[in-house]
Amino acid sequence: MVLTGPAQAEGLRIAFWNVEMVRKGPGLLARDLLRGGDPALPGAVETIAALEADVLVLGGFDFDAGGLALSALNQHLPRPYPHLLPLRPNTGIPTGHDLDGNGRRDEARDAQGFGTFPGQGGMAILSRLPVVTEQSRDFSDFLWRDLPGADLPPLPDGAAEVLRLSTTGHHDTALTLPDGRALHLLTWHGTTPAFDGPEDRNGRRNRDETRFWPLLMEGALPYDPPGAPFVLAGQANTDPEKGEGDPAAIRALLADPRLQSPLSGDTVDYGGKVGPLRVSYILPSADLTVLDAGVIPAPEGARHRPIWVELALPRP
Repeated sequence: MVLTGPAQAEGLRIAFWNVEMVRKGPGLLARDLLRGGDPALPGAVETIAALEADVLVLGGFDFDAGGLALSALNQHLPRPYPHLLPLRPNTGIPTGHDLDGNGRRDEARDAQGFGTFPGQGGMAILSRLPVVTEQSRDFSDFLWRDLPGADLPPLPDGAAEVLRLSTTGHHDTALTLPDGRALHLLTWHGTTPAFDGPEDRNGRRNRDETRFWPLLMEGALPYDPPGAPFVLAGQANTDPEKGEGDPAAIRALLADPRLQSPLSGDTVDYGGKVGPLRVSYILPSADLTVLDAGVIPAPEGARHRPIWVELALPRP
């Protein structure tokens, strides 16, 4: 574990980074990482090493069923992680419906989450804590229409019966703390609230993807609320003050008394008219003690900045 803080207390460092390792076809990321020829690999390895995270959540990382890409990345790290968990996303999974109304049903915008192939731009967890599979949950097949107060746009007939809320995924991954208890890591990556039309399909979905978490915590969904302690980490893709999208849901999440928000400031610079935004978040449950938190620079050529939070190991 990492030792930081004024009293040099033993802490647990959790980090999130949208690494944007996304390719145009299945297996291409694994190929590039196995060959070691990816031009972004040296910067990614250096950045991950600098994070010194005990648990690292990656966004924007292509999924493959064998976990080959994640394993290849891990092998390049100076301190490889013993526990790897690629999270199967909804991206690229066909819905069978013409969601964007252009007369075709087989394009990236017609998938459960935008993607040219199943698994494009998924999420992954690298951990020094063991994963407790039997206590972990995947909410990614939860239908959007079943969210209380769901704000669905107009959809083709039958689409609401299959369209999932998660564009990438909502997960509850249980990790074993040194004292044997479980820490629940709640992760998600919301859609960008742009690149749609007047129906605001992406904006509505982005808002509801964030709303999933307070509804889960208050027991308003067909799942048990997460047991404490827990940490919510991921990319909401909405800034509470600027940029596109409705900030109401992320503001409500940041103000939720069951959570803490130890970080502030921009986490990405999209350049141009969009510019810097705060889109990535790590929100520990209120019962956890935060020792420190920070944002580190993105490597050359990358847009997203990694964020981290240092927690005191919770006492029994």
